[in-house]
Amino acid sequence: MASRRRMLLKVIILGDSGVGKTSLMNQYVNRKFSNQYKATIGADFLTKEIQFEDRLFTLQIWDTAGQERFQSLGVAFYRGADCCVLVSDVNVMKSFDSLNNWREEFLIQASPPDPENFPFVVLGNKIDVDGGNSRVVSEKKAKAWCASKGNIPYFETSAKEGFNVDAAFQCIAKNALKNEPEEEIYLPDTIDVAGGGMQQRSTGCEC
Repeated sequence: MASRRRMLLKVIILGDSGVGKTSLMNQYVNRKFSNQYKATIGADFLTKEIQFEDRLFTLQIWDTAGQERFQSLGVAFYRGADCCVLVSDVNVMKSFDSLNNWREEFLIQASPPDPENFPFVVLGNKIDVDGGNSRVVSEKKAKAWCASKGNIPYFETSAKEGFNVDAAFQCIAKNALKNEPEEEIYLPDTIDVAGGGMQQRSTGCEC
């Protein structure tokens, strides 16, 4: 029975406004990309069924607004996250410099039980822009930052071309899953204990 139950994995995507958070999510879930930019208001999410080691999971991907005026909406969305994705635009240095703030903000708002080991994944997006000639954040620089934060996995992506998006989200799902190993065991145990307790009480009454 346990193998049939579908586990929900909650993933939060954070990063400055305009780095491509919504586009990455849409490319992964719907295989679609739009050139029209529309700012996310508050937060939105999409779900995708994924299979990993013969088990089915529902990946719930939350896309939060990058504008500072919406950041206060974040607390409720951060809670219960199994993995956090930090996105920057390789052509905008400020978006890379902001990654640390987004990471700290997440840890404060989400209050994970083990912040030192909470899974993050970093995406350097928009590598397709201008054939790569406009980029200001090198892969080496991004990887060095990730290494300094506990070896966070790093992927260079293009939401527009669909490059590396699937690979990145596979890593995200795997890390989210690692963060929630006890859930399957917990529910059946609770039911067994309750059932056992009821039987004991009924035999007690008969005596």
